[in-house]
Amino acid sequence: MAENRRDYYEVLGIPKNAGIDDIKRAYRALAKKYHPDLNKDNVKEAEEKFKEVSEAYEVLADDQKRKLYDQYGHQGVSQSFGEQGFTWDNFTHFSDLEDLFSDFGFFSGPFDMFGRRRMDPNAPRKGDDLRYDMEMTLEDSARGVDREIEVPHTVTCPECSGTGAEKGSSPRPCTRCNGTGQMRNVRSQGYSQLITIGECPACRGRGQTIDRPCRNCRGSGQITRRDRISITIPPGADTGIRLRVAGGGEAGIRGGPPGDLYVVLHVRRHPRFQRDGDDLYLESELTYAQAALGGEIEVPTLDGTARVTVPPGTQTHTVLRLAGKGMPRFGRSGRGDEFIRVRVTTPRSLTDRQKELLREFAREGGEELNERKGFFKRTGKR
Repeated sequence: MAENRRDYYEVLGIPKNAGIDDIKRAYRALAKKYHPDLNKDNVKEAEEKFKEVSEAYEVLADDQKRKLYDQYGHQGVSQSFGEQGFTWDNFTHFSDLEDLFSDFGFFSGPFDMFGRRRMDPNAPRKGDDLRYDMEMTLEDSARGVDREIEVPHTVTCPECSGTGAEKGSSPRPCTRCNGTGQMRNVRSQGYSQLITIGECPACRGRGQTIDRPCRNCRGSGQITRRDRISITIPPGADTGIRLRVAGGGEAGIRGGPPGDLYVVLHVRRHPRFQRDGDDLYLESELTYAQAALGGEIEVPTLDGTARVTVPPGTQTHTVLRLAGKGMPRFGRSGRGDEFIRVRVTTPRSLTDRQKELLREFAREGGEELNERKGFFKRTGKR
């Protein structure tokens, strides 16, 4: 609502008798202060401030609007902006923006609704990046491997060197848009102007026309080629790691550098090992005798097999550790550990001798067997 809006003179920080030069000077300073391209940390707030000072400038830099504002306040100019209030469609000083921001050194050419530079259609541009997903085994990840992959991508046409024009000719600036690649349309609406900027239909935004297109690339300046690229995967690589191949992406445009190729690794699930960072986990079975008496058991590792000591009295779910038998640490020295979670197994069939020995074991421990019910009953005997 109008009563909640700041006074335009207060917004620009100028007195009510300020001349047009003072108004432009104040706007120049505030536009530079609040321009979104100079306030990357808080773009939204900067855009609101930039719009506020531009609205004040739109009114005070126009003699007729300023006269109405001085006499009637915000209500006097509200009809100029319409029901939605001030929008960038109401802003009529884009030529002033070009003059103001050209002094900053980093703006040139056509501007968008926030006064920001539009991309020069003739400027060199880096090519797009590409992604290649690669699967590998856990063993390959542990050892590190060299792979060769085939990647289809665009490259600069060798016949025309990327110009798109046949040898002996060259592109020329589009006469319809004067090489800008954009067309500007201005329509008057009462006291305001509606400015729209779109792609030039004659050159399709390129800013250039080609009279004799290159026959090899048909005027695009690029051709598609399949290249074989060698990839070195360091030991310890894990799922999600991206390996960058500089220049392995799409060709640059108008002499720009090519994009990069990113190889994304996916390590397949292993039938025995589970990986957690640099550590490996697996399960191993123990017999009653091994769990009770202890000893050594042989377990698999990525390097082959190793022996691990089982303490006497080991229980199910006990975790044993093999130091340095895990995965190599990616990009660092050393290796993780291997952890073995043991599970004590119950024999499914026993010989008569084994049954007798177990009965003797139970009696020695003070337990009375009730084999019909299938469980041990404590007698309290020691």
